[in-house]
Amino acid sequence: MMSTRMESPLRTLRSSINKDVLVRVKDGNAYYGRLIMTDATMNVVMTECEELHYESDEPVAKYGTVLIRGSQILYIVVDFKK
Repeated sequence: MMSTRMESPLRTLRSSINKDVLVRVKDGNAYYGRLIMTDATMNVVMTECEELHYESDEPVAKYGTVLIRGSQILYIVVDFKK
């Protein structure tokens, strides 16, 4: 039987620095941008960030650099292509 070791989510996230990500938060909205930093509690800092509408994923607003608290994140899609 072959044993496969799963990579930790935090390690995956840290290896995704300088890649495009999609972050879905608890209120249903999503944020798309380049991941530039993360920490042990999965707070993320993104640059060139766009807020996407929760139903259509159409851009609602464009931001520069944003911080999203890890406690508000539902999931993160790494290497997201818009």
